[in-house]
Amino acid sequence: MRIIDVREKTFSIGSDIANAYIDFSKMTCSVVAVVTDVIRDGRPVVGYGFNSNGRYGQGCLMRDRFLPRLLETDPARLIDEKHDNLDPFAIWDVLMRNEKPGGHGERSVAVGTLDMAVWDAVAKIEQKPLYQVLADRYRGGQADDKVWVYAAGGYYYPGKDDSQLQQEMQSYLDRGYRVVKMKIGGASIDEDRRRIESVLEVVGKGQSLAVDANGRLDTATALAYAEMLAPYGLYWYEEPGDPLDYALQAELSRTYPGSMATGENLFSHQDARNLLRYADMRPEQDFLQFDCALSYGLVEYLRILDVLDERGWSSRRVVPHGGHQMSLNIAAGLHLGGNESYPDVFKPFCGFADGIVVQEGYVGLPSVPGIGFETNSKLFKAMREVYEP
Repeated sequence: MRIIDVREKTFSIGSDIANAYIDFSKMTCSVVAVVTDVIRDGRPVVGYGFNSNGRYGQGCLMRDRFLPRLLETDPARLIDEKHDNLDPFAIWDVLMRNEKPGGHGERSVAVGTLDMAVWDAVAKIEQKPLYQVLADRYRGGQADDKVWVYAAGGYYYPGKDDSQLQQEMQSYLDRGYRVVKMKIGGASIDEDRRRIESVLEVVGKGQSLAVDANGRLDTATALAYAEMLAPYGLYWYEEPGDPLDYALQAELSRTYPGSMATGENLFSHQDARNLLRYADMRPEQDFLQFDCALSYGLVEYLRILDVLDERGWSSRRVVPHGGHQMSLNIAAGLHLGGNESYPDVFKPFCGFADGIVVQEGYVGLPSVPGIGFETNSKLFKAMREVYEP
């Protein structure tokens, strides 16, 4: 059993949308295919992975550093004898060989993308859905049969007025979502107040709406937004300031009465530990949004979950960023609190299995080996461009 090739291709997911910090006009995404010599149903097992939106494709890093390390390693070192399978932990160690600690930069995205493909291959070799593999190994065999999801949208877009924003949010409700999310912080506080109130006219109550400032606000502005938002009773107030500004987060935690969410731009278990040490996040009401595809993959994600457990946090307070099937499998297999969803943006690198609809805010998972990319026809069409048997 061995990895015989790893292929990578960069795709554009550019569009005219913007959040408070960046526009997505030049956004790219890396897709990788990990090819093994294991044969299932007469074909080689191939694991696929891609990185989440908001961070650019990492093909250069993979080709220059990580892929040579992997392909030059003795295949026997990459085998998990206990499970008669590839060993994602040994592969992770090889990828991170000669990498200094700290300063995660973009390498966490490159490793996270490769790690996703490795776990897809592992589950296919085991001939189980990834969520069941994870449940078997880490949760006594019990996986969730459905996962809570919310619809992420409400981006700033040239010429987009409040009525169009309302139509977008209504479309999410019509598709079965019960919580929607919109962007704030990219306009004046008065304009954002108007936008929020227009959405509330559609969704009906604050607990059906979350807002996301994408780290744009300084302390004074974040506090002003908190004062403006508090009366609405929103589902959460997400990432108001720089993700590493724990003092800002701590001040908001002491003053904002509602739930807060952050973590999508923290990339290691050390970052997670510092967030919980210094940001005064509240385990009974706040949410953590670490994304395995951006944070060195599932191997590191398991370490993050261990940190949360040590600090008294339930895994049910974790709702990953990214809106992809990898996080959906992790949520079901490791008993997380839910998963983000992108119904209309970042196509085809969004969405879940074809034919599985959102019902009262929950989505099911397909019973196919691996992560399930093959059940998302538009996504898998793109993936097949990376590896065509």
